[in-house]
Amino acid sequence: MLPVPDDTRHWHASPRSAIGFLVHAATIDPAVLGDRRCLTMPGVSATVAEQIEALRRVAGDEVVRRIRHEPDESIMAIVAGWPRDFDPRRARALGFSAEADFEEIIRIHIEDELGGAIPEGGV
Repeated sequence: MLPVPDDTRHWHASPRSAIGFLVHAATIDPAVLGDRRCLTMPGVSATVAEQIEALRRVAGDEVVRRIRHEPDESIMAIVAGWPRDFDPRRARALGFSAEADFEEIIRIHIEDELGGAIPEGGV
């Protein structure tokens, strides 16, 4: 079910990157953070349409056809208040990193969660 419009934009990183953020944070010298200990982690800003096209490139049309567009006003209202893009410059300067594009996030999902192959019937 897809409850939001295709032009809805979100900030993404894979679970693999999220774990990498935690591991890197555990090893970073706190002195380099100074008084500003909050960081915005790197990620990919992508619209739902861009995510769907990345899915099409990786998994094919059959998988994309399984997406059901079912608008939900209450979910749209919640999502409308979420930030859509960030500037992770400081975190990157401190050595944090994430995927370069949404297609990479999908490929990592396939590697980490699906044993490296798209199963019969799709992602």
